[in-house]
Amino acid sequence: MPESFLSTLTKLTPEGVWDWFLGAPLRVVVTVILGIVLRWLMLRSIGRVVRLTLAKSDARRAREPGRVGRAGNALAAAAGIDRERHRQRTLTMGSLLRSTVTFVVGLIVVLTVLGIVGINLAPLLATAGVGGVALGFGAQSLVKDFLSGIFMILEDQYGVGDVIDTGEAVGTVEEVSLRVTRLRDGSGVVWYIRNGEIVRIGNKSQGWSTAIVDLPVSYEENLEKVIPLIRSVVHEMDQSPDWQAALLEEPNVVGVESITGSVVTIRVIAKTAPEQQYGVSREIRERVKVAFDSHGVKVPVMTPFGPAGGAR
Repeated sequence: MPESFLSTLTKLTPEGVWDWFLGAPLRVVVTVILGIVLRWLMLRSIGRVVRLTLAKSDARRAREPGRVGRAGNALAAAAGIDRERHRQRTLTMGSLLRSTVTFVVGLIVVLTVLGIVGINLAPLLATAGVGGVALGFGAQSLVKDFLSGIFMILEDQYGVGDVIDTGEAVGTVEEVSLRVTRLRDGSGVVWYIRNGEIVRIGNKSQGWSTAIVDLPVSYEENLEKVIPLIRSVVHEMDQSPDWQAALLEEPNVVGVESITGSVVTIRVIAKTAPEQQYGVSREIRERVKVAFDSHGVKVPVMTPFGPAGGAR
């Protein structure tokens, strides 16, 4: 055993060990403890804010039991107070904040400890800066995806259950994360789309939808008879309890849309709850067909060469 090491051991006394501990080791321990306490306090604050936000959302919905059907559906969707979407967005942002706090506090503690033990941080920071630049160039698409995902969640551009058009695919959103959005199209194909690659979003489920129904009748028919008949049909449909939730207001018979040959097309526009326009369109056509049959309204007869006259 080297003589210098033996001499060092002989100089170790309780007072010397205590004096040594009161120097850098104590500052390191205090720094680590303060970092742990600070992280715990910030994570607890974030968790409390998340819980309060969700509780306020539930309380607001409980105070508004009458906001169902009609314009209530559209207002609820437009205001972003749907519980599941609000809950998902709040939890995602809470998770992001917790990860950010952990990373920042940990980095500060590590750098402080390195400075206390006497390690020169200048070369280390220079190396980290060069490595960060290289990593930034190599992972810029990943950073772009994350930033786009954060803004999409903050702005509530879409949520789970919405039908959206991303330009690449049209389908129902099944999952929204910070990096990718997963949706399923009408054929059952699952699409994974990077958030940074989404240039535009068409949300077909936010707010309200529009059903446009074109009803062809024979040119020989009297429009003063046909148009009031259609208005009575859509009025009865609007008053039906089965369609109170789907229709936000009474469908509007706007009048003649076009005249082509022996065909006169009458357009009906209905403002519906999100994703209800297809069912509303089918129901209007079915009801109008029954009304046309009962009142003897002629419709164009379709031939291989186009419309030809009318038939009862």
